[in-house]
Amino acid sequence: MEVNLIFKIAAIGIIVSVLNTVLVRSGREDQAMLTTLAGVVVVLMMLIPEISDLFSTVKSLFNL
Repeated sequence: MEVNLIFKIAAIGIIVSVLNTVLVRSGREDQAMLTTLAGVVVVLMMLIPEISDLFSTVKSLFNL
């Protein structure tokens, strides 16, 4: 896993956290929840190729 991926995930987490705080303080809890959900989906989409590579490596390691 690249270090850049970790930094991207951390940056998305910080941005989503700030947006969530701002939206909750302004009384828009529904939009804050949707923003958090969107952040989780974006991070999961970034991790899917890495998880696929992990499964491929394990599969080739055990000759499955």
